[in-house]
Amino acid sequence: MDMIYQFNKFKPPEFQGGTDPLRHEEWMQRFKNLFEIMDFPARFKEGLATYQFEGEAGYWWETAKLRGDEPPITWERLKELMDTKYYPRNATKEQQFLSLKQGNMSVMEYAAKFNELSCFAPHQVATEEMKMDPFEQGLKGSTSR
Repeated sequence: MDMIYQFNKFKPPEFQGGTDPLRHEEWMQRFKNLFEIMDFPARFKEGLATYQFEGEAGYWWETAKLRGDEPPITWERLKELMDTKYYPRNATKEQQFLSLKQGNMSVMEYAAKFNELSCFAPHQVATEEMKMDPFEQGLKGSTSR
């Protein structure tokens, strides 16, 4: 019970499910950070994370966790299942990233949008050097994109 009290002190976010992969990504990042800080035993991470499922995500989890003879679902396996369900690797978000232009955005707004969408094209931004080219090409005044 003490573990749940400690866990709730950090105000872990609820997860509703839905079709916005950025919400999924933000939720995952928040839990990754929380688990790094709290150093919970691995056997409790899946339960703590799914404790925050609400609405559609809660309904999905009720059916997803019923896996017959399979071993218990770990945090690592839960992440894989959630990625499959809520973070489809589709070309749409990657294409948005690849075609991103600064347009009427300030440089700060453009940089924020660039960083937000870059998670959908990890092979395009694997290193800082690789990030520079698409970022610079999307800036105002650039003609090569």
